[in-house]
Amino acid sequence: MKFYITTPIYYVNDIPHIGHSYTTIAADIMARWKRLNNFDVYFLTGTDEHGAKIAEAAKAKDKKPQELCDEMSTKFREAWKLLNISNDDFIRTTEQRHFIAVENIVQTLFDKGLIFKKKYEGMYCIGCERFFAKKDLDENGCCPFHKTKPILQSEENYFFKLSSFQDALLERITDVNHKEYIDIQPEERRNEIVGKLKLGLEDVSFSRSAIEWGIPLPFDKSQTVYVWVDALINYITAVGYPSDEPKFKKYCPTDVHLMAKDILWFHSVIWPAILMGAQLPLPKTIYSHGFFTLNGNKMSKSLGNVISPQELVENYGVDAARYLAVTLIPFGPDGDISWQGLTLKYNTDLANNLGNLISRTLKMTEKNFNLKIPQAVLNLELVKNVEKNLKETFAYNMDNLQLHKAAESLQDAITLVNVQIETDAPWKLAKTDKNKLAICIYSYLQAIDIIAMHLFSFMPSIAEKIWQITGASGNITDVAKKYFTNGMLPKDGFSVSGADLQIPGILFPRIF
Repeated sequence: MKFYITTPIYYVNDIPHIGHSYTTIAADIMARWKRLNNFDVYFLTGTDEHGAKIAEAAKAKDKKPQELCDEMSTKFREAWKLLNISNDDFIRTTEQRHFIAVENIVQTLFDKGLIFKKKYEGMYCIGCERFFAKKDLDENGCCPFHKTKPILQSEENYFFKLSSFQDALLERITDVNHKEYIDIQPEERRNEIVGKLKLGLEDVSFSRSAIEWGIPLPFDKSQTVYVWVDALINYITAVGYPSDEPKFKKYCPTDVHLMAKDILWFHSVIWPAILMGAQLPLPKTIYSHGFFTLNGNKMSKSLGNVISPQELVENYGVDAARYLAVTLIPFGPDGDISWQGLTLKYNTDLANNLGNLISRTLKMTEKNFNLKIPQAVLNLELVKNVEKNLKETFAYNMDNLQLHKAAESLQDAITLVNVQIETDAPWKLAKTDKNKLAICIYSYLQAIDIIAMHLFSFMPSIAEKIWQITGASGNITDVAKKYFTNGMLPKDGFSVSGADLQIPGILFPRIF
């Protein structure tokens, strides 16, 4: 089985921030989860490097557009390396392979009579690189995303016959039994798209005559491909279109396009229409998450309240930063974040719950069994309860991109073990029943191993470290793949009797 997941390609007119990180970490968590479930995963991210905004940003910095793109694209690569992102490819729209794919698609649509030339006048937002109809502007006549007034532009462009795909799009978005069904999530976003589609579609601009920093149309070199068309095509460029047919057939259609809600229309309407026009496979799921504010305010570079990946890592460490970024607010709707909220969740979920479980289990083993896993019969009741707790909720929430709920399932499982420790009172058993104490500690360790395998997608380095310090045998990913495939708990568990444990220090120091 294959699983192809993408983030949007990020515009390089500014440095990476928590918004970019949020989407990319979420995609990485899904990619890692699917790999553990033995999927052949292809995970794509990258940078969008053409258009008016890039040309303007380069000019403001007294640089050539390509020079700025090279510099900023590197910053995104560095950010994803810092956050331990496991992407299989990083695409740039200034690459030769992408030029070839864009020219091929655009020429194909032109040859099919789906692209035509006409003069157009409309309100154009440079921030969005798109034209707006008056009905789509806010009450002040401003772009709903950038809160600036679009400029009136008039030019002769090539247009795509988007209007001719209205019925076909509605059918594929509303009929779950359609062989090319497109599942738009969350549901309220799907309803928004369906509502707009029912109002009717207009043909859309496919080129710009005044923008030089872009890919020239193959049939009219005086115009460049509209930046949004250029950007969308990256998803098939990266999997071999048009030259590597075996790779393309292997990974297409895309299983999940992940993005913020401001670009949902392009991905759920314009992109599928382009693919239909070119007779290429349609994406299966398009998932758009909401925006978030910082302390109730919109994040803005001018306000000085933009959080960078580096700041997250400096405050919490890499794995905790990954966990916090995607679990502080529900994945889907808008939400508000704050440093106070991030720190509270860090202390609650990681320092107090997970960290405390690891620390107290190891200390009991050190005090009573010289840091060796005791010889004991496995108490299956606790382990089965942890398994049941996770099997009923974790996988379902992961597969449905409810990452915050999957994290809640993990915390419930951790709490279950901590509560069991309080019930067992091993500090009393140490004085009265050493055999029962051995059974209890042995069972805590096996439960922790199961939790670590589920934790891996969120916090790979920490999960691997926990796996090592609890004396679990084998590589955590190899063991997890077998476990998630057959659901079988080894007869004697994962941590091996007699193995030496490690005292790692404090995994999650409390933050005050």
